[in-house]
Amino acid sequence: MEMMHSVKGEHLGELEELTLLAVLSLADGAYGIVVQEVIERETGREVTLGAVYAALERMERKGLLRSGMSASTRERGGRRRRLFSVTSEGMRVLADVRRAREALWQAVPRAVRSRT
Repeated sequence: MEMMHSVKGEHLGELEELTLLAVLSLADGAYGIVVQEVIERETGREVTLGAVYAALERMERKGLLRSGMSASTRERGGRRRRLFSVTSEGMRVLADVRRAREALWQAVPRAVRSRT
């Protein structure tokens, strides 16, 4: 069994997985800063906005995400946001990673799992 899904010759890294999940959780409102906030809130770890944007752009190139521009808003001085969404390929990759993680946890003896 392959542990991490290979995408165009590369493995899905931890930050990429967390970023995909954050985008998915935000539905139609996923843009850089809120993706960063979700990752930090849910993991309890700091992540730089630059790292989040790099992961978003990398995954868009891999076909795991797509983006589009929002309508301009008065509160942003007429500027638009770049909104991200998970593609069907991104959903497939997340499902593959989840299956691999669950299979590995099931392979860990019950006595060891009870310590986590």
